[in-house]
Amino acid sequence: MRFPRATRQVFVRIRGKLHYLWRAVDQHGNVLDVLVQSRRNKTAAKRFFRKLLKGLCYVPRVIGTDKLGSYGAAKREILPGVEHRQSWYLNNRCEVSHQPTRRRERHMRRFKSVRHAQQFLATHTPIHNHFQLRRHRLSASEYRAARDHAFATWREVAGLPS
Repeated sequence: MRFPRATRQVFVRIRGKLHYLWRAVDQHGNVLDVLVQSRRNKTAAKRFFRKLLKGLCYVPRVIGTDKLGSYGAAKREILPGVEHRQSWYLNNRCEVSHQPTRRRERHMRRFKSVRHAQQFLATHTPIHNHFQLRRHRLSASEYRAARDHAFATWREVAGLPS
């Protein structure tokens, strides 16, 4: 079975079956939430929006997606007052955020189950956001300070000596 080529959605193959990788990204390129599902319909979109809103402490002003119809239908029910922009190029920030997932998937020699993929991606994404700093937006001294802060936080969380 081949991956569909006409779409920009990311697929993950788990035990020979294609699953969709839903991902929410903020305006700075940080991944907010990840969800692995076997369908791409209105019910799946509603589940993704609910999961995303449960983890956020605010309601977004604008949502930018690709032109899949199920996004609009789910948004009308869950987020009626939020502006929805559907555009091919507005979704590029989210599409770029899929690249680290592909690298991790190759290193792990594929995900073994949907649960394993969901747990790994949901755990690894905040760590990736913390350590993959946007170098082009920082001066060298700011970058070094942010990197030192990231490693100090990691040592504290992991219980390693300073």
